[in-house]
Amino acid sequence: MYKKPSIKEWAVEDRPREKLLVQGTRSLSEAELIAILIGSGNSKESAVELARRILGAVNNDLATLSKKDAAFLLKFNGIGEAKAVNIMAALELGRRRKEQAASVKTTILNSRDAANYFRPLLEDLPHEEFWVLLLNRSNTVIDKFMVSQGGVTGTVIDVRLILKTALEKLACSLILCHNHPSGNIQASEADKKVTQKIKEAAQLMEIAVIDHVIIAHDQYLSFADEALL
Repeated sequence: MYKKPSIKEWAVEDRPREKLLVQGTRSLSEAELIAILIGSGNSKESAVELARRILGAVNNDLATLSKKDAAFLLKFNGIGEAKAVNIMAALELGRRRKEQAASVKTTILNSRDAANYFRPLLEDLPHEEFWVLLLNRSNTVIDKFMVSQGGVTGTVIDVRLILKTALEKLACSLILCHNHPSGNIQASEADKKVTQKIKEAAQLMEIAVIDHVIIAHDQYLSFADEALL
């Protein structure tokens, strides 16, 4: 009868906790880090082997894994709800760490600066979100806020909410941003219409919409650069 070996009987490479304590976090592979999160494998696989199989299912791409839900993880033998939650929570912490890095007060000088600011927030999401960046007269970031969150194909935008927040924060200009989870970088007719609607409404309050950036995975499109504003 098969008896699953204890951790002490594993090969050194299958003991990620000990390796982390001795050599540090940077010494571990992504599979080993996930193995620490799940703790144990199943009757046929160690935690590391199971983690490798999970990563293999997403072509070893953590960004793709971060978009998966619990149902995806629960398909793997040895992954229950608690382990699935551990993996999802860890990936979300990584995303939020990137968000905090993006939230440092900075000056936006061009579309690349705007895209780099929003990428940590949006590039890995499986759904669409619409955000607004508020700037002062020197184009320094005052604040950012999410206007709406939707499905894979779109969100609903409340122009009044955008202007209310901009006025409260004394913003001089706005940069709009949303993501295309599909990876399609092109601006849709709906994207163009909502941009024009927000721009015209903001002008009445003497607030300029200086760009609308679309994030699509590792690419971006700038309305300002493409003369779409």
